[in-house]
Amino acid sequence: MLKRSLVVPLLALTLLGAAAPRPSAPATVAPDSVPHSIAMFLANLSDGGKKRVGFRATAYGRHFFFEEDGGVTVYSYDGVGYTRDAFLKGSTLAAAMKKYPK
Repeated sequence: MLKRSLVVPLLALTLLGAAAPRPSAPATVAPDSVPHSIAMFLANLSDGGKKRVGFRATAYGRHFFFEEDGGVTVYSYDGVGYTRDAFLKGSTLAAAMKKYPK
């Protein structure tokens, strides 16, 4: 009887824990600004957006695009480095590049 009184609450806690809602998507990791040399390094590391490296990145015209799970962060080149223009939630690299002229 003692075993049963311990097993039932333990089983209930286990089932409740398994049914708990999943946390929302992680916050973005893209920084507010990116130096030009770093932007080019990230774009090359991602092979111009062709390879996924936990993210995708590419430079196009005066813009730098950084894709992660939650969407794409768009940066503009100001002559020294890149500053954040927008975060396109749920967007892909290809879709974001179409929105910005070369």
